[in-house]
Amino acid sequence: MVLRIKKRRKYLGNRSWGAGNIKNARGAGDRGGVGRGGGRHKWTYTVVYERETIGKKGFAPLRRKSLDIIDLYAISKKTASMQEARPTIELKGYKVLGDGKLAKPVVVKASKFSKSAEEKIRQAGGEAVKL
Repeated sequence: MVLRIKKRRKYLGNRSWGAGNIKNARGAGDRGGVGRGGGRHKWTYTVVYERETIGKKGFAPLRRKSLDIIDLYAISKKTASMQEARPTIELKGYKVLGDGKLAKPVVVKASKFSKSAEEKIRQAGGEAVKL
């Protein structure tokens, strides 16, 4: 499968956006009636159902990676069926939160830990290893 760059990324910093001469493609007809720009038509609908579209959001780095979250309750559930005395669970790309308790000592390998999660893992006799 060929990965394609989105058109808006491809043309960032380009004056004409692939429309040829700067005089071309500058009318409302070229914009195709897409999006919520240009006024407050159906504003009630926007306020009620699309609150997240109102206001400024700011910038986010293009390569920022957000971590998924998992809590001790879910880890305890996953390791309950394991027969080992001290099972190891690897969670790459996850941040472990301290909600819940561990039933048995577990070696947890994850990208990040909250302070309470680290404490609870140690109290249960386990080990918190950062990847």
